[in-house]
Amino acid sequence: MKTLATLALGAALAAGPAMADLTFPSLSYRTGPYAANGIPFADGYADYFTLLNERDGGIGGEMANVLECETAYDTERGVECYEATKGEGALVYQPLSTGITYQLIPRASADGIPIHSMGYGRTSAANGSIFEWVFNYPANYWDGASVIINYLLQENEGSLEGRKIVLLYHNSAYGREPIRTLETLAEMHGFELVQLAVDHPGQEQGNQWLQIRRERPDFVIMWGWGVMNQVAVQEAANINFPMNNFYGVWWSGAEPDVLPAGAGADGYRSLNMNALGDLPVLDDIRQYVVDAGLAAGDGTNVGSVLYVRGMYAAMLAAEAARNAQEISGETNITPAMMRDGMESLVITEERMEELGMGGVGPAFEVTCENHGGPGLALIQEWDAEAQVWVTLTDFIAPDDSVIDPLIEEDSAAYAAENNIEPRCNES
Repeated sequence: MKTLATLALGAALAAGPAMADLTFPSLSYRTGPYAANGIPFADGYADYFTLLNERDGGIGGEMANVLECETAYDTERGVECYEATKGEGALVYQPLSTGITYQLIPRASADGIPIHSMGYGRTSAANGSIFEWVFNYPANYWDGASVIINYLLQENEGSLEGRKIVLLYHNSAYGREPIRTLETLAEMHGFELVQLAVDHPGQEQGNQWLQIRRERPDFVIMWGWGVMNQVAVQEAANINFPMNNFYGVWWSGAEPDVLPAGAGADGYRSLNMNALGDLPVLDDIRQYVVDAGLAAGDGTNVGSVLYVRGMYAAMLAAEAARNAQEISGETNITPAMMRDGMESLVITEERMEELGMGGVGPAFEVTCENHGGPGLALIQEWDAEAQVWVTLTDFIAPDDSVIDPLIEEDSAAYAAENNIEPRCNES
């Protein structure tokens, strides 16, 4: 019997062009309670590669092919998608799920195929000395938690002493990722951390918001995804919680998260790892992809938060592939060559401008030791009347004095459990 993953792959191959030389699987979810957020990311990821094919003739003369496989944000189906696509020349995986990422790390590492869990997944994979095949640049969850606290410190005269902060989190590997960091930061800065879990998929939150009403916290931080975000924003509006004291991670700060609440969402804030704006690359996508009838979706998501993030992820993959081609002298690169291209990737402001994506993300370099990037994020606020995200800050740095030891501790434990010897020659 064919699995769902195999059927999805078969459909993708039947509908798409002949197999291309550079293959980028997309573990997407266009169905289920997380579809509203999964669709725009998948559209942006696919459309960027289509743009490169149509405008530039591919990457280094090699056409790119996106193999999309539907996971419905289900870990088992995600693993099935990986197994169904890995033999099709897959260069790098974007699992788009922390649970799937955790399951794929040992598999992909054994198979010699890199993973790019951009801003999600196992945070300690930022230690490239231990996680040779896993990358999570330009930022990870522990960075995000620290950036929110740094911003709150900045907005409260440098002190959160005696304040109460609620962490409202998706009760999964994803949602639990920031807990250790926030506990450490709570001890450091003297605030009380109250943890409230929300079970999958997140449609039932009445009890959590009743407790928030009783606790009367100074701030709420949300680690949600999909329908959980929509429900939380609506529940916050229902109890008149001050929206400018409600902060989401970068996966809780997109248009589908706030639009259902209407005016009630006004002032809600979140992190974003990718800046928005009138980007020249979006004009090219409209011309070469959407208007040409080649878009992955109907074109309405172009320029939205998660569409730009998917496009950003595709750009980073394409630039790593270019780098791999240059390093190896081969245009038809292998997964091992792709890994080398990712580990020596350099993203400059000048290159971002050349790509029509100036300012979308920070400049950074990847090294053997650092697969995580600089960890920067900005704060944005929802303007419900104009229905736009307003950027409040420049990119903010995390507290590396907190994050780095946590990464070292967790990655060392993983290495000990799996008999992995550090491979980088650190000075």
